[in-house]
Amino acid sequence: MNNKNFLTFFDCGFSKIRAGAFSANIKTEAFYAESDFFIDSLDIEQKIQKIITNLEKDTGEYIDNINLMIDSPKMFSVGISLSKKLDGSKLKKTNIQFLIQEAKQQIFKNYVDYNITHIIINNYKIDNIDYSYFPDDIKCNVISLDILFICLPIDLVLYYKKIFSKSNILVNQIICSSYAKSISYKDNLNSTGYVSFIDVGFNKTSIITYLNDKTLSLDVLPIGGNNITKDISQILKIDLKNSEQLKYNFDLNIKNLNRDDISLDILQKITFARTEEILELCTKSIESSIHSDGRFKMVLMGEGSKILDNRYKDKISFINEIDYLEETLEDICQSGFKFITGLNKQEVVVVPKKQIKQGFFEKLFHFFK
Repeated sequence: MNNKNFLTFFDCGFSKIRAGAFSANIKTEAFYAESDFFIDSLDIEQKIQKIITNLEKDTGEYIDNINLMIDSPKMFSVGISLSKKLDGSKLKKTNIQFLIQEAKQQIFKNYVDYNITHIIINNYKIDNIDYSYFPDDIKCNVISLDILFICLPIDLVLYYKKIFSKSNILVNQIICSSYAKSISYKDNLNSTGYVSFIDVGFNKTSIITYLNDKTLSLDVLPIGGNNITKDISQILKIDLKNSEQLKYNFDLNIKNLNRDDISLDILQKITFARTEEILELCTKSIESSIHSDGRFKMVLMGEGSKILDNRYKDKISFINEIDYLEETLEDICQSGFKFITGLNKQEVVVVPKKQIKQGFFEKLFHFFK
């Protein structure tokens, strides 16, 4: 049975599973579900199955396909520039598709263990003139493309596909969660200039940097909120579960947590020390991607950043502007829905071959969303 009335999105993080089902007919109708917080993923299949059951009950439909939002400490982005001579002929989308296919082959050759998740065309240089989007009805002698690929480990993709297949559910499209969220939030903020979205997760921190509408880079640091938990556990000599509770309540009176043996001042110092280290590493990554040490805006988001909201910005010394973005379950799931259903002229959408019966290139791409 096909899920005709609802589009379902699963955001599978390393510490929480979230999902949303969106009506294809009624714009305001949506249902959401999430798991509790977890440190290990031993029972992740049961958590996913419980959410599936809840959403099927809410929507009144069986779920047979979903869109999967995931991140990984091993994901990365790589930029490729390619050019082609056309000798003054009219520029066609097939010319662009040839260049994209050639760039894809380079990725496949050099990163055999990775899945291409997103293909973004940042710039078209046509006879030395730059265009942000594909120009219609233009003649061209030389076309050059700047393409950004975002890649995820194949084994992670297959891991989740296998889990959902046990419930007879197909995965339609893979979405880099932090990338989709940053696009959604960027559009809401209407920011210009250099803006970096810092998504602090359980065991990674991803940095997506934009210059206006151009996606400059996606970088990943193998450090996240769990490192703060481990610091608290090691220094205060308590278990990880209690350390996690203290981390998210570090601004409360310790007596309210029944922990008279722990200094609030020491707890805050541990928390801010690791947070500042994460932000310093993010700053270095951003400066390398924009090739500058000038000012830029940083927006903190993600489960791991909840300990640092706008009340505590003055605790950390940075020359750049830092804002905290408090995410909700609805925000995260809606970012995936907006990504799939919205218009993004810079992104090339890879379509599974089994869904297409057109010619060679149409089997590879829907050119733009």
